Amino acid sequence: MMRMLTAALILAILGTAYADAQQNVLLRERVVVEGAVVTLGDLFEGVEGEAAQVTLARAPQPGARTFLDPAWVSRQASRNGLEWANATGIERVAVQRASQSLSAGDIAELIAAHMYRETGRSHEVTLSNRMVSIHAPIDAAAAPEIVRLELDGRTGPFRAEIRSHEGGDPVTVTGRADPVLDVPVLARPLARGEVIEAGDIEWVRMRSDRIRADAVTSERALVGQEARRALRAGEALRSYDLREPAAITRGETVALVFQSGPLTLTARARALENAALGQTARFVNLQSNRTIEGVVEGPGRVRVTGASGHIF
Repeated sequence: MMRMLTAALILAILGTAYADAQQNVLLRERVVVEGAVVTLGDLFEGVEGEAAQVTLARAPQPGARTFLDPAWVSRQASRNGLEWANATGIERVAVQRASQSLSAGDIAELIAAHMYRETGRSHEVTLSNRMVSIHAPIDAAAAPEIVRLELDGRTGPFRAEIRSHEGGDPVTVTGRADPVLDVPVLARPLARGEVIEAGDIEWVRMRSDRIRADAVTSERALVGQEARRALRAGEALRSYDLREPAAITRGETVALVFQSGPLTLTARARALENAALGQTARFVNLQSNRTIEGVVEGPGRVRVTGASGHIF
């Protein structure tokens, strides 16, 4: 009997010592790892030393989650001097891997830049899945790269394979790429008869298939032109929308000038229509009441071609 009591006492003492040696730990509320493995130090708060470095599992892919069995985690903790009772009854331990995220907009810009280098043309890239994202490890040094791009002709549907980091598996994305052009448009509405100034112009990027063949694509071709009709801001302008500003207006009195060698004849006339510099228009000679055609050379001055008798 004495021997049995002694053995029981020894076991009790050893059990108490073992319990004292175990460190009670708490599971982190949100387990996020940055590296390629999950350690005890990642899972539990306050773990230090060798126990913190004990590897339990491979980490999920960047940006993804994995789940660990709580009973298995508890056993692994106990083997390394940690006591986790799972008092709240957690059914699975969620582990998320931190990442650098490439959004759908970033992906579209990456593909557009690649296409510009390959074709020398700018494209508008629209992804089939506008919620897609690509993840790379936090410590990834290299930028994401396109390892393959399949394009249906010079425009239209495409399929791209993108590797987010060295050693990572390529992610496939699909979408559509359409050529675009930078087009000068009005920054403000213009009323009929207003003259366009440099400050009235801004540049916007438009899909090529939405720009009319007669659209004005040069700022030089817009500045100094007069609106033939009321024009809205932000729209590509057509040649038909514009005209040279009138140097002479209808009803204005002008000087008709005929010159032949040293001979110069002049007469006063009234303009029958608006006319820009260099434009041919009709005028009424105020002396002979004849209708004469002439070319506008400047404000109030018209050059007459043909016989000088037409002036008088």
